[in-house]
Amino acid sequence: MAPERENGRERTPAGATATTRSRGPRLDQPRPPRRRLLPEWDPEAFGRLSERIARFLGTGRFIVWMTIVIILWVLWNIAAPGRLRFDEYPFIFLTLALSLQASYAAPLILLAQNRQDDRDRVNLEQDRKQNERSIADTEYLTREIAALRMGLGEVATRDWIRSELQDLLKEMDERRHGQVVFPTERSAGRDVDDR
Repeated sequence: MAPERENGRERTPAGATATTRSRGPRLDQPRPPRRRLLPEWDPEAFGRLSERIARFLGTGRFIVWMTIVIILWVLWNIAAPGRLRFDEYPFIFLTLALSLQASYAAPLILLAQNRQDDRDRVNLEQDRKQNERSIADTEYLTREIAALRMGLGEVATRDWIRSELQDLLKEMDERRHGQVVFPTERSAGRDVDDR
């Protein structure tokens, strides 16, 4: 779009029709990825690998294999001919190898323990929420059972309805035969007639 002339001056377009000027990086678009000097790794994959290594380091198999390697190392460097020995008596290279193994094993074990702590914390939180729901459900059911018991106290039972119907039948029979029954007489003679 060409700039317009207005009163002898050039007018530059503004707004949505304005041409874009290069003022630096655009804020509406993501930055292009940078090259990194250090390698990238997936923290989850690294964590799983450290857990597997820590799990192996905590087994009897690892201790047996490490013991066998150390015994063979010492026997080789004591009994082998002089020119085939690679680590003489103070076994400095063996000490270095064991120190290196320990320096890597300790952080890997700590990383695995931290991941296990995180999993335990999540499981504990889920268990706590489940317990709260169970307690709430139990309290609700307890209230419902109490309400049902109170409601059942007001419900007419089968025996009570039967006795009332029998009393009414007896009263109707007596009225039909011309006898007047007082309520005290009816309740006193009820046991004999019910049989």
